[in-house]
Amino acid sequence: MLPVDYLISTMGLNLKEYFGLIDAALNAGDTEEKQRLVARIPDVLPVLTEGGRTSEAEVMTGNLSPGRPALPELVHPGLVGKRRLNSEKGRLALIHAVAHIEFNAINLALDAAWRFRGHPAAYYQDWISVAKDEARHFGWLQCRLQELGSAYGELQAHNGLWDAAVKTAHDPMVRMALVPRVLEARGLDVTPGMIKRLVSAGDNETAAILVNILNEEVAHVEIGSRWYRYFCAQKQLDPVAIFPGLLEQYMYSLPRGPFNMDARKKAGFSESELNWLASLDAA
Repeated sequence: MLPVDYLISTMGLNLKEYFGLIDAALNAGDTEEKQRLVARIPDVLPVLTEGGRTSEAEVMTGNLSPGRPALPELVHPGLVGKRRLNSEKGRLALIHAVAHIEFNAINLALDAAWRFRGHPAAYYQDWISVAKDEARHFGWLQCRLQELGSAYGELQAHNGLWDAAVKTAHDPMVRMALVPRVLEARGLDVTPGMIKRLVSAGDNETAAILVNILNEEVAHVEIGSRWYRYFCAQKQLDPVAIFPGLLEQYMYSLPRGPFNMDARKKAGFSESELNWLASLDAA
């Protein structure tokens, strides 16, 4: 197999090599190596088959354990310690938790591009762009931890985000419905409150990082919303009508408020979906 650097430097990169680059980044366990490999994936697919698709629609199997460092130790979500943001330890715990989310988000975006084949070029371009954004977010938080005398991996974390990827590995429609539009959309709801608390605690540096992340995450959820509607249309399904059922089937619960309605609207949630969320919040 040709070295990754050689493949990236050639203009004749074919689809097999392109997906090989995604696979290499997905399986990289070292955080610095993963960020480096993500940055070198071409933004545009090199070759397309007739009709603008990569191949016939196909779901790839395997790769359900992407590369990650030995630390942090992964534990049950209920065992991850929580601390108040008015202490340095509390702020470190928050930054570490968000860094872990962003690291998982790199793998989620890469997996969305690697696993689901045979779709328009724009689908892959979107998810590689998301992977690059998430890698940059993780880098910001990794640097912030180091500035505060800590490092990613020093605290425990849980694997909830990736567990959702495993549950949705069989169907891109289900993946788009539940990962970007539920788990990542939850970040749109809770991040403004975290920013306010960090500012109140005097940590303007971390707050500024979260502001930048929040602004870019809106676009990520919008990408998920757009492709969710696309895959629903392929199956002649009503995306609004089936969404609650997918939540109950795979997430075992409906979302809980409060919801950031403005951000969710920008992220592609329809008026009827926003009204449904408002009814959940009121209940």
